Amino acid sequence: MGKKYVDALKQIDRTKQYDLSEAVDLAVKIAPAKFDETLELHVKLGVDPRHADQQVRGVVVLPNGTGKTVRVLVIAKGAKADEATAAGADYVGAEEYIEKIQKENWFDFDVMITTPDMMGLVGRMGRVLGPKGLMPNPKSGTVTMDVAKAIHDVKAGKVEYRVDKQSICHVIFGKKSFGTEKLVENATTVMDAIIKAKPAAAKGTYLKSVAIATTMGPGIKVSYK
Repeated sequence: MGKKYVDALKQIDRTKQYDLSEAVDLAVKIAPAKFDETLELHVKLGVDPRHADQQVRGVVVLPNGTGKTVRVLVIAKGAKADEATAAGADYVGAEEYIEKIQKENWFDFDVMITTPDMMGLVGRMGRVLGPKGLMPNPKSGTVTMDVAKAIHDVKAGKVEYRVDKQSICHVIFGKKSFGTEKLVENATTVMDAIIKAKPAAAKGTYLKSVAIATTMGPGIKVSYK
């Protein structure tokens, strides 16, 4: 661990669960990097992700955005391609972009959106797009006929939450420069969505633990009750 990280760690009471506002204040104060760090929410859930009926996954639009510039690639043809261009997509096309990804290993985009009729073409790249988290999915709103709304939501600050193999959801909720009020509002929006997404099959305690951290900073436990 680096000196700045250790110094930041010393300022956290590891036995305490902080109120969200207090935790965000502290995270921003002790963030060790000189750049505008991203804040992340880590939520441990009482679910078993090996079971299909205990999956926790969804999307939520942060009221204050993510602070990131999102590059959007839309795979569509005809009127939907024109709609995507008008809505502000960074790249719009079909076979030419599929070929570019496959042959040139091109990934200069953050989100791929496609229309349902193009999924046969896009689906062939599952092995390439899946591990990078770029595979379009109806549940995340990236396979849709309403490409304009999908682009708007992504650009406005839509984030996806999804439980991993360790039963944890990792979600970004803004930049250090946002200030406490906006960060707390974003984090609360994410937590509300995760709580509402509780599977009916989940038994016992649903929220096991909650922590926040900046990109380069240590985790801070948050009181979630």
